[in-house]
Parts: sequence; structure tokens; C-alpha cells
Amino acid sequence: MGKYFCEKCNFFDDDNWRHGQFLPLRKMRCVGCESYCVYLFDSTMDISVLHCGHTIHLECLNEMRVHHHFACPVCSRSACDMTDAWQKLDQEVAATPMPEFYQKKMVWILCNDCGATSSVRFHVLAQKCPGCSSYNTRETRGGPATAACSRV
Repeated sequence: MGKYFCEKCNFFDDDNWRHGQFLPLRKMRCVGCESYCVYLFDSTMDISVLHCGHTIHLECLNEMRVHHHFACPVCSRSACDMTDAWQKLDQEVAATPMPEFYQKKMVWILCNDCGATSSVRFHVLAQKCPGCSSYNTRETRGGPATAACSRV
């Protein structure tokens, strides 16, 4: 269970937590509405734990989904299993050929899901992480515009 139990919060903990203190961020804060109180887990609102370990009210998570936001507001990792979405994006990328000028353009990306940095072919829709196959990436810097430019 836990070394310490708070009857008011109905909460067990091993880190010498006492009622009225803030819990560690990963146990306490709703990343959707920024609620940061000792009663988060004792509230009447349902709580969800994202894949990254951050906590969020289920209502806040549903609001994020309505607005097509699927990444943790704190760490930017995917908030849920995005496998189906990545497969659909694979199909869209394959069906959207790039103009010849951009076909050899490379860019550096950072994957928000696995943390890898990679050099990948630029695509107007999205850049896919070669490590974990996620499209939850951000461009960190562009590369040479074309392979022809690097030969000059």
C-alpha cells in the first residue's frame, strides 16, 4: 500500500507526504486544466493517466480530443495509442507526391514520442520518425534544399 495514509485524501504514499502538501507533479496535476491541488484524486471528476504518466481529468482529455489535440500539454508525447492515425497518415503521405524540387530535401526532426533526432525526407504533410514510426515530430532544422545543392 504505502508508508503513509491520509484519511482526508484517501491517499497512500511512500514519500513522506502529509495532508496539505503538494504531491509530486506526476501524481497530482491535471495537465488539461492546470488544476494543482491535493484533492485531485479525491475529486468527483474522473482522472486519466496519459501514456507519459501525466494525469488529466477525463473531461479535459475529451475536450482536447474534440479540438484534435492528441499530445500531452506538458511533455508533447502522444496522449494515447496513435497507431491507427499514423497508418492513415502513411496512406495520405504516400498519396501526396512532392514536387520534384522537394523530393530530395532533407530535414532534421525531433520525435516527441521516443526522443530521437533524425534526418528524414521533407514532406509537406508530416515527417515520420524512423525509430518508432510516430508522426508526432517537430522539425528542428532544415537540411540542404536538394541533393543537387550539396554537389555544388
